[in-house]
Order: sequence, then structure tokens, then C-alpha cells
Amino acid sequence: MRRSQVTAAVLLALAGSLGAAPASDVPPLPDRLADTGGGTQLITAEAPDADSTTGTVTWWERRGGRWAEAGSAPARFGANGLADGATREQGTSTTPTGLYDLPYAFGIEDAPAGTTYPYRKVDDDSWWCQDNDSVAYNRWVEPRPSHCRAAEAEHLVSYGTQYARALVIGFNYEQPVRNRGAGIFLHVNGRGATAGCVSVPADAMAEILAWAEPERRPHIAVGTSSGPTAITRY
Repeated sequence: MRRSQVTAAVLLALAGSLGAAPASDVPPLPDRLADTGGGTQLITAEAPDADSTTGTVTWWERRGGRWAEAGSAPARFGANGLADGATREQGTSTTPTGLYDLPYAFGIEDAPAGTTYPYRKVDDDSWWCQDNDSVAYNRWVEPRPSHCRAAEAEHLVSYGTQYARALVIGFNYEQPVRNRGAGIFLHVNGRGATAGCVSVPADAMAEILAWAEPERRPHIAVGTSSGPTAITRY
């Protein structure tokens, strides 16, 4: 190759490298969401696609007017993947996508040191009602009332691993729609995919609870990397 050709090739390579946007120029995920809930803390739970049962949970906070990552962990989703929270159906083992508040935390174990989030301790009388015919649908009940059938409720203490520590996800919570779904939490990993919740390793769950501050109004955004249930839509 002649010298002029070599020079031209070098210049083209330089031009290409100068024109390419460095990875650091990509805005952090919270800046690409349609909404973050208005607080200064945020959890994102992102799966590659709607059929995925695994992905990543990341917790973020505002620092100096910008979103910064505070931690991350591998996540698990529903055994049948993810479904749009607006149309999801109960009993489908899908994790509802969307942006939700986090009403309170609970657990069989004590709250991690440093926890300031409202934390409710589980005991033998603690149940989560999933009975569509009950006035307590999608609510913690203690003790379980007669109108909430045991077969249609979770006895929380029975899930010693998963509910060692958890956060309630505000899906279908404020004004519950029957048959939409109940008892969706961010909790500790079990043996595999969930029945519709989001789960993370036990140490990550403890870290999230110690990090979350109620006055900073944390929310959770759940979604996929692209497509109709893309996390950036919420």
C-alpha cells in the first residue's frame, strides 16, 4: 500500500473513532424512563424480553441532580415471564410490568440494621388475601378472616426463604381490580422463577431495605429491554 493510501486509512479510522459516541454518553436508565415516580430513589427491574425469567434489579438515587447507581443484583421474574400490568391476569405466573410505589416492607426475619422503611414483622397469624370474593382482596390480613378462604391466601410464615424479607410492590394495590393479581412483592430468591414477583439474592434484599428511605419516595419500574413492555415506557 502506498503512503497516501496508508494516510487516508488512518484518517478514516480516526474520523470513525471520533464520531462514535462513547458508552458514557448513554443516559442512565432512569433518565430514559417515561416516569420515575417523582422521588429521589428508584429501583429498576429489567428483563431482556417478555419471555425471560431472569434479568437485573438496580437501585438508583439522585446525587447532585443526577441519577447514580447505588447497587445491582441478578433478578428473577415469573415462571411465564412478564406481562403488561394494565392487562395482566391473576394466576398466570407472570410479573406485571409498570411503575409502582412501594407501600411498606415486611419479613419473617428482623429488618436489616439501618432500615428506616416501614417494616411489618410476620407471625403465625399473618396472611396475604388473594381471594377475589373477599373484601380484603390484595391485603395483609391478621388473623385471616372467614371471608378470605385459606386456599385463596398466602400464609406468609410458610415461605421462610422468600419472605425472610420483602417489599410490597404497589401493583393493583390502591384500588384493586378483581382477577388482576394480588401479592406481588420484591423478595428473596426461592428455588427458581417466581409466581409473579421479582426476587433477588438475600444479601441484595437486605441491602435494598437498608438503603430505601421513605421520605425519598422510592418506586419500582418493571419492564423489558424493548418491545411493548419496555421499561422505558413506564
